[in-house]
Formats: sequence, C-alpha cells, structure tokens
Amino acid sequence: MAEIDKDDLISIIEEDEKDAKFPEILPLLSVRDVVIFNDMLLPLFVGRKKSVRAVEEAVSKDGILLIVTQKDPGVENPKPDQIFSVGTVSRILRILKLPDGSIKALVQGIAKARIVKYVLKRSLYRVKIENIVEPPIKKTSLKIEALMRNIREQSEKILALRGEMTSDVSAVLESIEGPGKLADLVASNLRLKIDESQMLLELIDPVKRLRKVNDLLTREVELSSMQAKIQSDVRDEISKNQRDYFLREQVRAIHRELGESDDKVQEIKDYQKKIKSAKMSKEANKEALRQLKRLEQMHPDSAESSVVRTYLDWMVDMPWSKTTKDVIDIKQAKKVLDKDHFALDKVKDRILEYLSVRKINPKMKGPILCFVGPPGVGKTSLGQAIARAMKRKFIRISLGGIRDEAEIRGHRRTYIGALPGRILQGLKQCGTNNPVFMMDEIDKLGSDFRGDPSSALLEALDPEQNLAFSDHYLNLSFDLSKVMFILTANLTDTIPSALLDRMEVITLPGYTEEEKKTIAQRHLIPRQIKENGLRARNMSISPGALHQIIKEYTYEAGLRNLEREIGALFRKVARKIAEGNKGHFRITKNNLQQYLGVAKYYPEMDQEKSQVGLSTGLAWTQTGGDVLYVEASLIGGKGELLITGQIGDVMQESARAALSYARANLSLLGVKKNVFENKDVHIHVPAGAIPKDGPSAGIAIATALISVLLNKPVNKDVAMTGEITLRGRVLPIGGLKEKALGALRGGIRTIIIPEKNKKDLVEIPSHIKRKIKFIPVKNMDRVLSLAIEGNVMGNG
Repeated sequence: MAEIDKDDLISIIEEDEKDAKFPEILPLLSVRDVVIFNDMLLPLFVGRKKSVRAVEEAVSKDGILLIVTQKDPGVENPKPDQIFSVGTVSRILRILKLPDGSIKALVQGIAKARIVKYVLKRSLYRVKIENIVEPPIKKTSLKIEALMRNIREQSEKILALRGEMTSDVSAVLESIEGPGKLADLVASNLRLKIDESQMLLELIDPVKRLRKVNDLLTREVELSSMQAKIQSDVRDEISKNQRDYFLREQVRAIHRELGESDDKVQEIKDYQKKIKSAKMSKEANKEALRQLKRLEQMHPDSAESSVVRTYLDWMVDMPWSKTTKDVIDIKQAKKVLDKDHFALDKVKDRILEYLSVRKINPKMKGPILCFVGPPGVGKTSLGQAIARAMKRKFIRISLGGIRDEAEIRGHRRTYIGALPGRILQGLKQCGTNNPVFMMDEIDKLGSDFRGDPSSALLEALDPEQNLAFSDHYLNLSFDLSKVMFILTANLTDTIPSALLDRMEVITLPGYTEEEKKTIAQRHLIPRQIKENGLRARNMSISPGALHQIIKEYTYEAGLRNLEREIGALFRKVARKIAEGNKGHFRITKNNLQQYLGVAKYYPEMDQEKSQVGLSTGLAWTQTGGDVLYVEASLIGGKGELLITGQIGDVMQESARAALSYARANLSLLGVKKNVFENKDVHIHVPAGAIPKDGPSAGIAIATALISVLLNKPVNKDVAMTGEITLRGRVLPIGGLKEKALGALRGGIRTIIIPEKNKKDLVEIPSHIKRKIKFIPVKNMDRVLSLAIEGNVMGNG
C-alpha cells in the first residue's frame, strides 16, 4: 500500500485550516449552464442586478463569494428553491466593469460549501454556509492507483481525439496525486450535463467521485471516438468527391480540346428529344422533365442515377400517343373470321356488331369481352382473328397462377429491380395504346399475402375508370380506354363477382362431331401436313378414319387432342417417307390402328341393353358436357343410405332428396312400405377416381333408385338432367348446350330436361336439335313414365 507523502498531507491540512477561516456569511452568485469545481479557473460574464451586487460586495471585502448553479437555466431571477444547495466558495482574481453596468470576472474555486440559510434575499442573495470537508485518505490502494492511472490515460485519449493534447497537459495530469483533485480536474473539463456535474460536486467521498468520473469518462471516450470516426469518414468522402470532380473536369476539358462531345451532356439531350417526341400527357411530361433534371445533377455512376435512367427509359418508350388506325371493313372482317373459325356464329356476330359500332362511332370505349369455354375451342385464336380484322396489334398475357398484385399494378420504385405491371409491359412491347389485349386464364388468378390481383384488375377492366389507370411504377395516369380487352376462362365460378360484372361473357360451348370433322378437313389437316414437311399428294385420310379418330381417340369439347392425334398420324407417315418408302399413303378405318394404336376411349358403361338400377345423367365440366352414369342397388342392412364415387355435398343432398321422394311414394309405385326395413340403399356414380358435384343429378338418382324398387330397367337411350324436390318437382339447371353436346358425343338421342329450360333450346344449334329429341318435364311422374320401360305412374 502506498502512503500519502508528508508534503501532500501538510498541504491538505493547510487547505482545511484556510477553509475554516472563510466567513460563515457570503454573498451568493447564481450561475447558469456551468458547475464550478475546486481549483477551477472560470471567466464569468455577470449581468443580472443581484449577481452584480453580489460581486461588488465580495470585491469590497476580501473577494470571496459562494457560486452556486441554478436548476433551470431559463429562469432569469431564480428563487432560493430554484438554486442548488451545494456550491463552491470562490475567489475573484480579476474584474472588469463594462459601460453597460455588467461585469467580467475571473474566478477560482477554493472549497465546497452547503447553503444553510438565506440571510438576505432582496437586493442580493446573502447566505450562511457550512464548509464541506472531504474525508482524508490515509493510504492510496492499488485499486485506487489503477483507477487514477486509467482516468489519466482516458483523459489523454479524449484530448488527443480533440486535438488538444500537449506535453504540458500530460505533466499536469501526472502531477496530481489526490483522487479528489484528479476527479475535480477531469470533471471540470468533461462536457457533462448540469445534473451530472452537480451530482459529482455533491459527492463528498473522493473515491466514489473518482469512480463516477471514470464511468462518465468511459462514455465520453466512446462518444469522442465515434465522432472522430464520423468526421474522418466525411472528410475522406469529401476528399474523394473533390478528387473525382477534379478528374472529371479534366476529362471534359480533354474531350473539348479533342472536339469530342461529353457523354452525359449528350445523354441529357437525347432524353430531352425523346420526351418531346413521346407526346406525353401534361402530367407525365412534367414528371419526366423533373426526373431528367435530377439525373443531370447526379453522378453518372451512382446507384440512384441508374434507377432514374431506367424510369426515364420506360417513360419515353410508353405509347402515350401512338395509335394504329383502325381499318374497319365489315365484310372483310366477316371473311377473316369465317376463314379462321368454323361455326361459333354467336361469337362472330358479337364481334361484327362491335366493329360496326366502332365504324360509326370511332370514339366509343373499348368493350371488355370474356370468352368462356372448355380448352381448345378457339378462344385465343379468336382474339388474334379480331386483331387481324381490325388491323390492330395483338398482345397476349397469361394470368394463370399470378398471386402478386404487383404483377398487374407494377412495383414501387423503392424496390430494387422494380418494373411496371404486365399491362403496361404489354403496351410497351406492342408499341401502341389501342391493341387487342388478351388476358388468358382469368379464372385461375390467385391471391395471398402479396395482394389480390383480381382486385387490381378492376380498375383496368372498368371502362369508366381505365382512362386514368395508375401503375405503381410510373405513378402516373395512363389511358387504357382505347384498348380492346379480351379475357378467356374455362368457367366463371372462380371469377370474383365484382370483376365478372365488368365483363361481357360470351360462351363457347364446344364442337359437335360434324363440326370437328369440318374443322379438321379445313384447318387442322392442312396445318399438320405443312408442319410435318409433307405434301397433300403424299397421303390422305378417309372420312371414316377421321370420324373414328374423333370418336375413339379423343373425348373433348375442343380440338387440341384431335390436332395432336392428327399430328401423330402424320409423323408416322413422315418417318416412312424418310426411311425410303414411296407411294401414296391412305389412312382408312382398317389401317388406322397401325398408325395410332388401339382406341383410347370406349363408352364408360356397357349399354348394349337397358339395365335395372342404371340411369344416364348429364354433367357439365371445365372440358365441356359429359355423360354421367348413376347406379343404384338394394343390399341387406338397416335402411341406411350409402353413397360412393367421390360425390360432393350438393349431389349427396340430391341423393337424400331422391330417397325421401321414393319413400314418400312407395304406395303409388306399388312397392311394399317395409321394403327399407332390412335393406340399405347404395348409390354409386362411376368413375370413382373423379370428383363429381353439382345440382343437376337429382332426377337421374331418383330414376335409378325407383328402377331398383320396381325391378324394371331404365331406357339406355334416354339421358336426363334436372334437380328433384321432395314433392317430385323438377327444377331447372344450367349448361344445357354443353350437356347436349356431351350427350351427342355419348350417342344419346333423347334428353329429358326441366320444363323451365325450354327457353334455352333457342341457344342450341338446329343441327343438334335435329339429332337429339328434347323432352321438357315438370315433375318426377313424367320422368319415370319416359325413362323406365313400362308406364309406371301415368303420364303426369
């Protein structure tokens, strides 16, 4: 343990004795924004009247006064309770009176003191004080010595960071051996808050004060280090920018001397020309010029300049005023549509109506058409035909699987790699603002946490709103009212109602076998001959072979699989020719299997004869109409209902309603009332691997069940569609045209339909009505009399 030197101990005792000689009553000087410590020299500017009188009274006596900090520096004339109770007894070393009555004084702290009582408060503050004597330290421990050394090193580090470190300062720090004096010296030179400085002043124990100063000093070192680093970084950046600027100016000067143009200046000029030639809207032109001005002020290699440059490229490339002139010749348009598409008369009539109105009123808003139908019926190719008929550009995008709203509205420019939405991308790609814009698979839009694309489409597809469509990337209004939007879907069930309300739905139900045969002969066969490198003289397909391909190798409402099979047939022929075989290849029904293999599609059920408990229903699917067989059987049990075949909730309810109807009419049917007591009813709808649901199988289920109860077969040539009620009424259904086509493909020639669906027969082509007999019915009695062989319940 190191001991205090004798000379230091004598000095402390002498100071204590000297402190004891201070008068008990001293004038008080309150100061703001500063706390005076022992031995601290401080120049003061004294201007308040009470403060001036306190200084004058001290000078008139022995130059001693008490300096205390006020709690709130904003108070002009603090009251006693607004002044701290602990301050520093100080000696006035110098004084200078100024012409305005204020005083400049140099003071030095001598000793700490506590205010005991305010003796005078009016003209000046005169207080009775109590001298504060620090407890003497007999021995300086290693811990205290280490703490003092750390404070000296930290102090030197701060002064070095500030650029104020000198050898004299270091010598002064080393010469101070008392913990209290070192703490006071360092605290008086730290940039502390008033509350922190006052707290240190009121700490009597020198060791505690030293520890607290060490904590504050550590924080100050960290702050000073960070500040020095920031200043250094800024200084380096400024130096680099100045160097880069100087070098760029030199390069510009060299280019000017060589007669070469400045790239940046030339780029700005090019953008100005492009903006002018783009003929933007007033709002867009203003924004483009504002962004161009920003680009002009940026460094060419900065990240922000590339973002602005990309934005300007999109702005000048958008077709703000580029429009293709419509060449509308109704007769020619009809020829184009008839040449490319066989049948589809209703669709072609609607397109020609639009073109006629467009010819009379060129300013009309573009319609929003939605082609709904099974795959392969020609929805996309119809859009291309419309574009050719109008001499417009054609652009197509697929919306299937899109879940991000930004795909429609675009990304905001704050994101890296941001781009406009698919709509504006398509318009830029085609280069005009009035193309035929086809959006495929509108029914397969998704939605998740990134937004709802279908909601974003509402603005684009609303004729009343799309004249000011706002894309997040451009953040400007773009006129879409001249665009002819055509959407396609397989079904409308998954399209949101608000979006569906904005569209004119045109249904494409599918093709009959005769229509497929005609389309194959006119379009598919010539196209596949060309694509496979063949010539018409190399081969031919007999009408019987073509009919067999349609009947046994495809089963669809559209034409995709038919064209695929024809393509496979022609590839076989092409291979034979490539192998050196010569002559004319004729495909007939007899040799078709040599090219395409065995038939792929057979009737689902063996319906060579009518069977008990087997009825024929009709279903509507995404791929068109289809035949739906219903089987019913009675088995031993307790009267329960078993339903199999992946039937949905709606069809299950139809089955329960059919069973209830049968139970309620057992007496009319001539069946024993206790037939269900020891029998379960099993209803099965093949094929079991395919999910089925819908509100149109009720009468088919009831017919199959009653056929089992009566043990009489259901006519195999009769199909039926309709929902049943508990009272036996037959309710209307939808998709009659599609179901009729499906029945025709299945070889059905008689269809029982609800009475209220008679109005839909108008929509069915006459050549289908010539081949199929439609029988409207009101109730189940009539259905049973027509479907079950033998008159069961009269003619209803």
